[in-house]
Amino acid sequence: MFESLSGKLQNAFRNLRGLGKISESNVTESLREVRMALLDADVNFKVARDFIERVKAKSIGAEVIASVQPGQQIIKIIHDELVALLGSANATLNLSGNPSCLMMVGLHGAGKTTSSGKLAKLLLKLGRQPLLVAADVYRPAAMDQLETLGKQLDIPVFLLRGETDVLKIAREALAFAQAHNRNTIIFDTAGRLQIDEALVQELVRLRDLVQPQEILLVLDAATGQEAVNVATHFDQALNITGAILTKLDGDARGGAALSLKSVTGKPIKFMGTGEKLDEFEPFHPERMASRILGMGDVVSLVERAAEAVSEDDARRMEEKMRKGLFTLEDFQEQLRAMKKLGSLESIVGMLPGGAEMIKQQGNLSKQEKEFKRMEAMICGMTVQERRSPQILNAKRRMRIAKGSGVTVTELNTMLNKFGEMQQMMKKMGKMSKLMGKMGGMPGMGGMMRR
Repeated sequence: MFESLSGKLQNAFRNLRGLGKISESNVTESLREVRMALLDADVNFKVARDFIERVKAKSIGAEVIASVQPGQQIIKIIHDELVALLGSANATLNLSGNPSCLMMVGLHGAGKTTSSGKLAKLLLKLGRQPLLVAADVYRPAAMDQLETLGKQLDIPVFLLRGETDVLKIAREALAFAQAHNRNTIIFDTAGRLQIDEALVQELVRLRDLVQPQEILLVLDAATGQEAVNVATHFDQALNITGAILTKLDGDARGGAALSLKSVTGKPIKFMGTGEKLDEFEPFHPERMASRILGMGDVVSLVERAAEAVSEDDARRMEEKMRKGLFTLEDFQEQLRAMKKLGSLESIVGMLPGGAEMIKQQGNLSKQEKEFKRMEAMICGMTVQERRSPQILNAKRRMRIAKGSGVTVTELNTMLNKFGEMQQMMKKMGKMSKLMGKMGGMPGMGGMMRR
């Protein structure tokens, strides 16, 4: 996510960290690199200039805390200004209406239909009863796509095939929602390859009819500063309430995210981080700023983990590891839980210094494929074999290798690695017990607490 921008900013920070004292000349010199990194990321020129001026003014005027290096203090100022630039706080949805109406608008190809499905799934988790409405009368494929998404999510989709009157579709959708107790309506509207007045006026008429609580502009993050021009045009016509940035898992440069709030005054509310329906999350400016600056986003990672693994399952697994009872079956469960967290690159990217780690390790898709192969090998075993790998003789190993599309050597390597991991867990469990006993011995408790 914003890999190029993140890398350039971290290079600039290396010079900042080396500052012995803060002066106007060395701050100006160091911030020149930061400014160039922002401009290379296609951040609006005025936004980049004002950002640097604010950072410079605060840096030169800052009193250096004795325990903090001057360069680190400037990095903290950059972080805080970046948070302010991105919107300061997470902007929530207004769902006050009954039904609440949400209009998804934007250019063709930005990801409106997919984002409509993702948003519906998120609202379902929040206890809402969404209805998806196919209001794109020009692209039959959009109706088909929305219908497919609705079936996947088990969410009703309202569409009138062959109807070209968007207002008629909207009126009947409102009546359908009332009759079927759907309290949130998501209108997936038509897009164009470029802004055109006929499209905008159609959206204005739809807005006037349904009086939506939210008008969400869906923007492709990869379009950079052009996305801000699109946002300005839609905002002037419709008074949008916020934006959804899509395709942040691709080669997004960051210009749209960093310029949008400053130029339009409207917040980014959600972001699409992949193609899957659950790769969609609220936009938290502080977390995004930390990711961009290579500081990680542990809070979001913990939230993902909490969704993927229940507290009881985590406690049960921890106890098994401590007692040395961790089996291949448990390992399979862990691999599947990790897949729910997202790609390995996205997980590592959320760790402090993760961007640098990815850079050193190279493409993490290799390791990801390795995990898939390991899961395939475990899937090729019987329940008894997973729980007691010691029974795996040459004949059984040949069968598993053949069934999972690997060689016997590869299977043996995986089993050896798993065996080493089991031994390490047993040692850690014994050490934990020993430490507990020592803590209970007379005179040892105080030592263990020091």
